[in-house]
Amino acid sequence: MAIQLQMAAQDLHFQTFRNENAKSKEERDALLVDPGFGKVFTDHMVDICWSDKGGWHRPRVQPYGPISMDPAAAVLHYSQEVFEGLKAYRHADGSVWSFRPEANAYRMQRSARRLALPELPVEYFLESIKQLVRNDIDWVPESGEQSLYLRPFMFAKEAFLGVRPANKVNYYVIASPAGAYFPGGVAPVSIWLSTDYARAGKGGTGAAKTGGNYASSLVAQQEAYENGCAQVLFLDSEEGLYLEELGGMNVVLVHKDGTLITPESSSILEGITLDSILHLARDRGLATEMRRVSIHEWRDEAASGNITEAFACGTAAVVAPIAQLKAANFTIGDADAPAGELTMSLRQELLDIQYGRLPDPHGWMTRLDA
Repeated sequence: MAIQLQMAAQDLHFQTFRNENAKSKEERDALLVDPGFGKVFTDHMVDICWSDKGGWHRPRVQPYGPISMDPAAAVLHYSQEVFEGLKAYRHADGSVWSFRPEANAYRMQRSARRLALPELPVEYFLESIKQLVRNDIDWVPESGEQSLYLRPFMFAKEAFLGVRPANKVNYYVIASPAGAYFPGGVAPVSIWLSTDYARAGKGGTGAAKTGGNYASSLVAQQEAYENGCAQVLFLDSEEGLYLEELGGMNVVLVHKDGTLITPESSSILEGITLDSILHLARDRGLATEMRRVSIHEWRDEAASGNITEAFACGTAAVVAPIAQLKAANFTIGDADAPAGELTMSLRQELLDIQYGRLPDPHGWMTRLDA
């Protein structure tokens, strides 16, 4: 089956429909001065259809704009959808690259499988982001830690109210220029420990990148804000004891001997940034452990001085140092604690690879504009 999918992908021919109302250079440059995150969008988007009878068909690049959808579309009633997130980086020579996009493609396949959606071939995924970047290449920022955030997503578009997998699905890619996550310099964050809410349960959709997981985290995220924290950390849903992940990032603890420890669970989304950070740590001869980690272990080991650093990682922030974990009846760390030395070193190394400032020893970068 995989061979057939690869052969079929070679026959993928995109039609391009130019946006006659595209932003002028002056308008675009003004928006790129301070784009924020997810607030400004480029001139075009990718659209590919799928049906149970016709398979993947009608790939196109078209003007960015509203999507027409029947009120009975299955996604509106049963949340059958998945998405991905990755970035395009402008290198010093003007070329545009992406970081491990095939890993995003495979993860989207796993997410689609869990949500009973069709699996988009890897070649289709890669070609779709290349097509969009080539058409909107002037939107890729050139300064600092800015990038072009790419959002592929797929949802059930068939109009029906029966509870079954949809027979009609659409896949889209949109793009949004993104400013530096820490515009004033990297700032360690405080995070809130949620004990009343769980992000996902055993056998659920926690390992899939689907909107429902994020929707379920929002009330806990509000609780974090109310307690002066930037993010929320979830525990397992069965015992309420073991670390899972933040609302949108993985968490890593650093032992005083340099060992990186990260939680393992069937309900944690496999982080591409996390996997890359662990690779870079092993390249340095450091040990990495992916295992169950209890909140008591973190608290006790931090108090004894054995856990010396903690950070969160994900596509948007890359690495966010954790200064303090706050809970209803205890805290770990100090809100004024500086970012850890190893945390910042790994963050910088990964960024330097992504922006072409360091060699790419693992072949992680894929050029998108050629």
